[in-house]
Amino acid sequence: MMPVMPMFPLGLVLMPNMPMDLRIFEERYLKLLGDLVLEDKPEFGVVAIERGRESGGGEKRFGLGTIASVTEIGTTEEFYGLQSIGAQRFRVNNWLPDEPYPLADIDFIEDLVWDESLNPLLELLDVKVRKLLAFASEFTDLQYGSDTILSDDPMAAAWQLAGILPVGVLDQMDLLGSETADELLSRTNEIVETADETLRAMIAQQDGNDFGESQV
Repeated sequence: MMPVMPMFPLGLVLMPNMPMDLRIFEERYLKLLGDLVLEDKPEFGVVAIERGRESGGGEKRFGLGTIASVTEIGTTEEFYGLQSIGAQRFRVNNWLPDEPYPLADIDFIEDLVWDESLNPLLELLDVKVRKLLAFASEFTDLQYGSDTILSDDPMAAAWQLAGILPVGVLDQMDLLGSETADELLSRTNEIVETADETLRAMIAQQDGNDFGESQV
């Protein structure tokens, strides 16, 4: 039997090993938050929205996503929220009715396996991505800076380099769909190599908005 997972469609792509904070306002996701509090290992699926908006429902969703493993659930007088980190990737087999919140049958995707021969490329990409972030910060506010600290685990660091790139959802989805560690690094390198074009597209698409936390 395929696992059924509560889902959180967002206007962003969650990469494995990347942190994600959410402020939650919409009623259906407040219900999800309440259910997560009762779980020993709270987690949910995150899929990017292909077309539509985060709030209100009716959005078209991508069929590839990442499990968010919840690390903290907190409330203040102003908002409810959670902190999480990206875990295993998955593919959506079938969307179930959004009652009381989005649910889907999913298949988990095996984790990528690191090859030590990729270490030199990872080190090179670390430098390239940080230069790109420094450059991009001159044009727009970014969620991640050129001084972002990465994991000591090379596979986790590769995902994090992909995750901190200041690019749009389609490029992020392309990276998320990588089938090998080599492919992930190669795709990341291609994006960095076309930095000028990517930056121009990013600035036009974002229209001055930053890459801050999502609000739903």
